Amino acid sequence: MQPGSPADLRRRFRTGRSCLDLVHTGGEGALARFEIVDDPDDLGRLLGVILGLPPLPATEADLAAMRPLRTALTRIAYGLAEGSAPIPIDPPHPDDIATVNAAAAVPPLVPALRPDGGTTIVAPTTAAALSSVARDAVDLFSSALARRIRVCAAENCGLLLLDTSRPGQRRWCSMETCGNRAKVRAHRSRS
Repeated sequence: MQPGSPADLRRRFRTGRSCLDLVHTGGEGALARFEIVDDPDDLGRLLGVILGLPPLPATEADLAAMRPLRTALTRIAYGLAEGSAPIPIDPPHPDDIATVNAAAAVPPLVPALRPDGGTTIVAPTTAAALSSVARDAVDLFSSALARRIRVCAAENCGLLLLDTSRPGQRRWCSMETCGNRAKVRAHRSRS
């Protein structure tokens, strides 16, 4: 399945964290029906969207490295999340932690200052992008924000969200889609 245009992908990935965005790209078992990373080109384009970069050159080896990382991130994130997960999850397994740590150990993307005051990424590679995603996971899963990972409350969604609202009561992955549908259903049931 084609991952869609960069605009479509940006709409799909609104968690604010690259590690959670990678989780939303499909996976194994029940998540296989959501798979959007079928080949290296899909991976390079997807990582570009998630990290705000142009498409990255990716190989079959990069694709093979992404899959176990995504699986580990999925299991850990849904294990930490409040709400109902679409797949059965146990507490973080040492193998999942080792997978994330191994990916994070690879040198990450390196920003550089441009003469105009903006930034650029020095020699971006897919391996460095995956390392940056893994480092984002280490940061998120080891912080107080880990307790704010939620599963969307919509009955037919199951996407993760990071609740950064002040009261900590966000329920939907997107107010424009799942939240709006829930409010419309509630309004119709009252009418």
